[in-house]
Amino acid sequence: MKRLFALTLIIFIMLCSTAWAQKLVLMLDWFPNVDHTPIYVAQQSGYFTEQGIEVEILAPSETSDALKLAAAGQVDLAVSYEPQTIMAADAGLMVKTVSPLVVKPLATLMFLDKSIKSPADLSGKKIGYTVPGSEDLLLKGFADINGITDYTPVNVGFTILPALVSKQVSAVMGPYKTYETVTFAQQGADARFFELEKYGIPEYEELIFTAGSAILEKKEKAIRGFVLAIHKALADIQNDPDKALAIYLDALPEVDKETETKAFALTAPNFAAPGQTSDPGKWQAFIDFALKYGLIKNRINPQDVIHNWDAK
Repeated sequence: MKRLFALTLIIFIMLCSTAWAQKLVLMLDWFPNVDHTPIYVAQQSGYFTEQGIEVEILAPSETSDALKLAAAGQVDLAVSYEPQTIMAADAGLMVKTVSPLVVKPLATLMFLDKSIKSPADLSGKKIGYTVPGSEDLLLKGFADINGITDYTPVNVGFTILPALVSKQVSAVMGPYKTYETVTFAQQGADARFFELEKYGIPEYEELIFTAGSAILEKKEKAIRGFVLAIHKALADIQNDPDKALAIYLDALPEVDKETETKAFALTAPNFAAPGQTSDPGKWQAFIDFALKYGLIKNRINPQDVIHNWDAK
């Protein structure tokens, strides 16, 4: 009888916790992949529930959707990019980053053609990009710095390898050195790339969590709970990466385990440390670069786009 009562009490508490949880809708930047491991670890380990929140995870139809929908208040949180967020703020969108996810650049200018030895070899060619409003503008800055002239930008979205294999484009701005290198190799393609931070682009935070300013003000407590849950998941990844990967793979049984395992090994060292916040100095350096090369038109204060939890 006592055991039955205890079990009933546990079920009642769980049901009540679910009923009282505040729902947050999170849109990813792309299809689910190992870059999002901390999100799934937090979800599967009950860390969101501990914070009194329920998180619905959505994938976008277009890579630029997440930030736009967050700015419009149609989703509560978005996985986005530091460059895209700065450019969105310059365009007048009211968005803020609430926490970093991947703190080092992963994006590259990727190609297959072995005759390409330097960025300038891409002059006069078609060059693809993955994220409108971000990677196309990064391409402009990269081209200006590295002497790429008379190129034609082409939005290839998710179809990176087909666009390169078919020679629709000669290179693509945006593919990750931690993911596309793995998927290309599995399909018999030898990915070559220029790392942006080694060719004049200031180091930046690749992936961040952003929220529209109005939603952040309205749901600040819940969003702070989300951030704390992510920090706990990041600690789990740091302490036991194999277990964290197993949790991710269990949450997404449809993914290719070989691909995700290899990509995770390359990605994990680039995740934010538990409790790490966005670096205003790093953001300022990128803002200065963006202003110099015409990626943005207005000088932006990093503090206007980085939410300061310590001030609360």
